[in-house]
Amino acid sequence: MERWFAELTNKQIRRGVHKSVQALEKDIRTWIAAWNTDPKPYVWTKTADEIFERLASYLNRIPDSED
Repeated sequence: MERWFAELTNKQIRRGVHKSVQALEKDIRTWIAAWNTDPKPYVWTKTADEIFERLASYLNRIPDSED
């Protein structure tokens, strides 16, 4: 779900110029309608274990990450 909102943010909200809340809402609804006409599922490329191993490795390099 977070990835979908990132797509919305990057491809619609940040690129647009919205002069009102109504204009922003209209653009978001238009983007959602377009997305729903040809939705693309997100495919995980790593297992949960691979993600956790990478995260653990990263945290081990950060000072004070044990707190």
